[in-house]
Amino acid sequence: MTRATVVGVVGLEDIDFDGARAYAIPMTTRFRGITVREGMLLRGPAGWGEFCPFPEYDDHTSAAWLATVVEQCVLGWPEPVRERIPVNCTVPVVDPDRAYEIVTRSGCATAKIKVADHPGSLTEDLARVEAVRDALGPSGAIRVDANGAWGVDTAITHIRLLDKAAGGLEYVEQPCPTVEELAAVRRAVDVRIAADESIRRADDPMRVAIAGAADVAVIKCTPLGGVRRALRIAEAAGLPCVVSSALETSVGLGAQLALAAALPELGFACGLGTTSLLRHDVVAEPLRPVDGHIAVPRTPLAPDPDRLTLVEQTDADRVTWWRDRLRRVRAVLRST
Repeated sequence: MTRATVVGVVGLEDIDFDGARAYAIPMTTRFRGITVREGMLLRGPAGWGEFCPFPEYDDHTSAAWLATVVEQCVLGWPEPVRERIPVNCTVPVVDPDRAYEIVTRSGCATAKIKVADHPGSLTEDLARVEAVRDALGPSGAIRVDANGAWGVDTAITHIRLLDKAAGGLEYVEQPCPTVEELAAVRRAVDVRIAADESIRRADDPMRVAIAGAADVAVIKCTPLGGVRRALRIAEAAGLPCVVSSALETSVGLGAQLALAAALPELGFACGLGTTSLLRHDVVAEPLRPVDGHIAVPRTPLAPDPDRLTLVEQTDADRVTWWRDRLRRVRAVLRST
């Protein structure tokens, strides 16, 4: 944990924890099993940051998320090497008609499709992929994300079928939960394998590269402890990188864009067009793609007072839960 939180410890006392604001934003559709996105916004000398680890994450895991907040609010971000980031649109678990609509309205040339939402979902997944291919046309790129839901044999079978339905997949993200399983699948299929959870939840994120388990590294600075640490991990992994969001509002998404902007090379569209999954945002001009790209903010975005009031958490018990959590995670971060 020490490597993840060195930056966070340095500036921890400069954050206005007492003034943290809790929010609750309904999702446009169920995503990652949730229908309401919750978190907190905090302010420091360099601007605002967002603390939004998912509710099931323990305090130790959540400390890296708070370290990212401190980096954003106190140090700011490294200098960018690009001004715009190509992004994919995200297709949640929806019917084919809705999937087609999401893609055609997005303006993106790449689509990431959620699959393996439940046992027996293959028929639905294939129909969703086919609809996305129709929407993108033959030149668009399709990637699917199974969130580690498959075993090795199931992954091999499903990947081959999904690849055929897509007319070619760009890659499959986290088909299995373990590094060893990813490596076995990668040896058996012709489609690229991308690692997400195996990097951000591992004690040693380098295991994926060492084991030859992936062709692409999906990195998220929010759970990795900040932009600077994510850059070090990307360099050490030695794999092409895709930057993806952690389902933040535009305040937190700015850090992910800063990471994508600072990577020396960026060969794939990034998974950063996710504010469209939220019914509201906390800034006046949400970070959303235009012609398949999002402009990189140079400094952290500030919440708009009226929009923040609209989404502020009104359930007193949930406010208490988030404040207690923030207090505990702050103590964990301070102790590292």
